[in-house]
Order: sequence, then structure tokens, then C-alpha cells
Amino acid sequence: MKKSFFLYLLILAVLMNIFTYMYYSKKATSEETRFKVSNAKLRDSLNTVTSKLNDANYFSLENNENAQNYFDNANAEKFIAYEKLIPFVKEKLMDANENPAGNPYIGMDKIGEQKFIINKVKILNHRWIIADYSDGDYWGEALIKYFINDDETVSFENFQTLLYQK
Repeated sequence: MKKSFFLYLLILAVLMNIFTYMYYSKKATSEETRFKVSNAKLRDSLNTVTSKLNDANYFSLENNENAQNYFDNANAEKFIAYEKLIPFVKEKLMDANENPAGNPYIGMDKIGEQKFIINKVKILNHRWIIADYSDGDYWGEALIKYFINDDETVSFENFQTLLYQK
């Protein structure tokens, strides 16, 4: 009786170990498979986002070698590198927001009580800037020309303005 009890107990322990081993090995395999699938999806998503970002930044001075070469000429010592030019031009354009009548390079007069100011700026190439502006109620976009002068100052000229309907 005592021997059969220990034999049944041993068989039960062996079966529990086999079932436990099978459960955890299959669980590890399924988790590895799930990890591979999710990793592939994430890689595809990352490639898609990278592609969209590259498309969105196609028109930018940072990615336009022809526009960068415009500043790399015989008189290059008069110009700053485009990496320094971008924040310099943005800062000068945003400084015009301090004007009490609004930013003059937008090409819009006040409509209400608030003045129009530039919110976002993107330098497209060696000559063009696109800017987003608003007065809190109305929103618009402006194409602005910019020029780097011989004395290393920047001048702006409004080219076209678009005001969205309220």
C-alpha cells in the first residue's frame, strides 16, 4: 500500500512536470512569435513615418542642396552657414512680431483688436519662407521672400498672403 502510494505520487509529479514544461515552452514560443510580428509592424510603421517625414521636409533649406550651395560661393566669408542662417532668419522674422501694428511682413492690417503675429516659420530654400500667422480669431499663411544683405543683415518682403475664413 505504501509503495503504490509513492508510485502514484511519483507518476503524478512527473506528469505535472511534463505539463508545466509543455505549457511554458509553448508560451515562450508564442510570445516570441508575437514579438516578431509586433516588431515587424513597428518597423513598417517607422519606415512609413520616416518616409512621410522625408516627404514633408522635401521643401526645406536643411534638405535642399541646391539652395545650400547658393550660400557657398566665392564670397562665402560674407555669409553664415545655412545651419546658423535658419535660426538667424527665423529670429529676425519673429522679432517683427513686436511691432504694435502687427508683423509687417504678413501683409495684413489689424481686423479686430488683436494684431497679426507669426506663429510658425519654415524656411523653404535660399529665398522663400512660409509662415503661419494669426490674431487669435483669424488664421492665415504668408509667403515671404528673404534676402541676406552684404552687411550680413536680413531683409524681408511679403510675396503673398492667404487669410482663411472664420
